Amino acid sequence: MNNLPRSVTIIEVGPRDGLQNEKGFVPTERKIAFILALKRAGFREMEVTSFVSPKWVPQMKDAGEVAEAVISEGDPVRNFILVPNRKGVERFRKTKAKAAAFFVGVSDTFNQKNINRTTEESLHELAPLIKDLKAEGCFIRVCLSTAFYCPFEGRVPEEKTVRLAEAFAALGADELSVADTIGMASPDESYSLFKKLKERFPDLLLTAHFHDTRKMGLANILAALQAGIDRFDASAGGLGGCPFAPGASGNVATEDVVYMLERMGIRTNIDREKLAEAVDGIAPFLSRPVESADYRLRKGG
Repeated sequence: MNNLPRSVTIIEVGPRDGLQNEKGFVPTERKIAFILALKRAGFREMEVTSFVSPKWVPQMKDAGEVAEAVISEGDPVRNFILVPNRKGVERFRKTKAKAAAFFVGVSDTFNQKNINRTTEESLHELAPLIKDLKAEGCFIRVCLSTAFYCPFEGRVPEEKTVRLAEAFAALGADELSVADTIGMASPDESYSLFKKLKERFPDLLLTAHFHDTRKMGLANILAALQAGIDRFDASAGGLGGCPFAPGASGNVATEDVVYMLERMGIRTNIDREKLAEAVDGIAPFLSRPVESADYRLRKGG
């Protein structure tokens, strides 16, 4: 294949997006050990936790403790903390983190179900928070949920995703993570949207975020690669889902993404053995089996 990147960046989202949907509370020390093991595997960008209300996402009730334990001065890893609102930003400022992630649904209905606001209302609420954090020297990642399909509205027009991307680019976002939240996108849809976004925002970091609900995650990643994308979210062990999106299964498994890319000669700089060790450490605390083909084969399953 022509015009594929020689290397890619994988943003590990397992500790935050992956664990948030686990019904049983994962002990704080296991979360910390998981994150540190992932860092040893070579990840240089990672969603480590989320300052959401524990009322809505009980798994994240220890977010402050986790952030304190895994983020240090001079850490070469870009440690993202999800900050959904002003209260989250206030908590963020008490940490050593310098990278904040915001989430907005392209679909109004999804956004309403998620945070009880329309997409436009979220945009207006987040605008001053983003500007303030940018002025403080923080890296801003904006995750556009339901960029392809919504569990309530169905197909989301590409133009809606592009318009919302334009709004956040204008606010100074450093990165846009564009998500197939319920795993319904097909490779042609992946290529089409990411080609448009790449052409519209040539200087903005664009990241593809796929769920593997229908086992099309890797195919969609390949299509995004062909559209010029070289940044991908992935979750160790295929952990995840979305508590506010009915039918959304886990994120595409990091191990499978790394295996595919490296077989294609594309560098990820991730140590697969150490990645498997990180999954070994968290697997006993999960409510379901690890969803990674590469991991299962390594274990003889």
